[in-house]
Amino acid sequence: MTPAESRALSAPHREAGNRPDETVSHHTPADALVGSAGPVAPAMVPRVAESALAGPVASPTSAPAAARVDEETGSGVEAPGRTRRLWWTGWTGWTRRRQDLAVGALFLLAALWVTSRLWLDPAGRVASLYTGDPAQVQFFLAHSVRVVLHREYPFYTEQFNYPDGVNLMANTAVLALGIPMVPVTLLFGPAVSFVVLVTLGLAGTAMAWYTVLSRHLVRTPLAAAVGGWFCGFSPAMLSHASWHPNIISQFLLPFIVWRVLALTRSHRPVRDGVLLALLVTAQAFINEEILLFTAMACGVFLLAVLAQEPARWSAAWRPLAAGLAACALLAGALLAYPLYVQFAGPMAYHGLSDAVQDYGNDVAAFFAPGSPTLGGNQRANINLAPNYSEENAFFGWSLSLLAVGVVVWLRRNLIVRALAATGGFFAVLSLGERISWWDRELVTGPWQWLVHLPLLDAVVPTRFGLITSVVVGLLIALAVERAWALRPADRRTVRKLVVAGLAFALLPIAPMPLRMVSRPPVPEFITADRWRAYVGPDQTLVPVPVPSMGNTHGMRWAAATNLDFKIPGGYFLAPRNGNTGDPGRFGGRPSGVGQLLEEVATTGRTPKLDDRQRRRFMDELRHWRAAILVLPVRQQHVEPLRRTVEELVGPGRQELDVWVWDVRTLTDHSV
Repeated sequence: MTPAESRALSAPHREAGNRPDETVSHHTPADALVGSAGPVAPAMVPRVAESALAGPVASPTSAPAAARVDEETGSGVEAPGRTRRLWWTGWTGWTRRRQDLAVGALFLLAALWVTSRLWLDPAGRVASLYTGDPAQVQFFLAHSVRVVLHREYPFYTEQFNYPDGVNLMANTAVLALGIPMVPVTLLFGPAVSFVVLVTLGLAGTAMAWYTVLSRHLVRTPLAAAVGGWFCGFSPAMLSHASWHPNIISQFLLPFIVWRVLALTRSHRPVRDGVLLALLVTAQAFINEEILLFTAMACGVFLLAVLAQEPARWSAAWRPLAAGLAACALLAGALLAYPLYVQFAGPMAYHGLSDAVQDYGNDVAAFFAPGSPTLGGNQRANINLAPNYSEENAFFGWSLSLLAVGVVVWLRRNLIVRALAATGGFFAVLSLGERISWWDRELVTGPWQWLVHLPLLDAVVPTRFGLITSVVVGLLIALAVERAWALRPADRRTVRKLVVAGLAFALLPIAPMPLRMVSRPPVPEFITADRWRAYVGPDQTLVPVPVPSMGNTHGMRWAAATNLDFKIPGGYFLAPRNGNTGDPGRFGGRPSGVGQLLEEVATTGRTPKLDDRQRRRFMDELRHWRAAILVLPVRQQHVEPLRRTVEELVGPGRQELDVWVWDVRTLTDHSV
């Protein structure tokens, strides 16, 4: 440490208090691009933060007496004897550790509030409307158990969609989440692991953004807390929380962004590139799409900064290029084989189905509150998003106006302008191929020219709104920081206006408990292991109806046994007709038996079968190496389904809470 740094560390600072050992860096992104070196001491924080704000910040060491009195009492009146302390004064008097613990506890309580209805009965409740994604995630969590305990191949499985199998790298197998959750899955089951991941995903993402913001962008803990809150509990995050823990688990993203910006001023770019590579590799096994979004957002943000001040490039490009090269080499080496399996391995596909590629936000979606919020209305939002699990905008009128107001207020700030450009760019991309207003098509969107590019052909465009949500959270943090950094003469009025504006904007989108519905329990025939008397290692248990995108209960049965038996079909992404390299679709090869039983389960009508259909359906059962067909006695339209199966394979018998058809003699290839 140099003598100058030593003197800076000993300088007084109102937020440092009695914490001389805390030398937290408070670089702003602007400082990162300028190339400032070394950590910034607490005494220097006001001058460092000034580059990220629209006006000067008074330093505690040089403020007049009246200003110091205001800082100590929370009042603008020069009254040395006054002892009244406002709540934020007590807050800033806490140590950094106490502040972090308090904020983390608040975020965790909020996440528990959001998931409270699911915690009441994790195995017996599921998000309303779409039950397929939670069942799929639980299946992947059970696969992680097999990877750890049985050393099963992690990137491909035949435990569903037998015998074709499923390319897990081409699906979201959440290995980076599932493997750490193996003890919970073993002890309590994949349903409990699912709700734990949702809870920690919301709270962890909010806490991660708070940590990065409080140490590298803003110095006011309240500003970091508000920004982190919105990044973790935005309407888009709440929308995905019911179904997609892999999407809401964004706790690595703030650190990836921080490390990318740090590369522009790094004195050890290779080391920093290695750290970035490790973060990138871990995120790739959580969700690759979100990782791609993060890379695109960093690129657009840096370009927006350099477009305003090109001179920054001369100091930033060398460490940035060296760090990114080191990151690409290490991450490329670590991910080379998994990515090979994903794009060239068995059951690999190229591009999503056309229906998903066309998912886009309606322009009006940015001005409506999200369904899982205090002011949300599912019926009002029905035509504004592809479905309720993809409400990736939904800020509401008040927050949209506040975000615009913040940009106008802080328009002289380079970082604010770059953030505004980044958020606006991805908001436009999130509109999809056709821009619409209240479900009325207006013009063709720019996404139409990008949708067929490599990598982007596997992106759901509406999810670009997640980037805009983060940008709004950062703008809110900068606005609070600016208000709290004003001179005493202006501070009280502006603070009141900012607090009132935040309440007005955030209250309508305050998070509410996720809507849940009951779901059928896993049959006792499965949980009591009665199936083991019938199903061998190379045979399948065929749930009725056959597992598909709309019928995923059979996947939950398999997950409850940690995938000890195989099933045909399922809900996953695979190439059309099972041909590796074809465009993707949901589900495997079309199945005559599967379509027949699904139609009966939906309509309740028993079809008439001829001998030709029976022979074709029996061929499918032989292809699956079916051992038994299992129909729960409480299945909807159970009688039409039972009669249909009996017409196919003969009479069955009831065992515990299911109907069972033993078809081993009919499907044995030797027979």
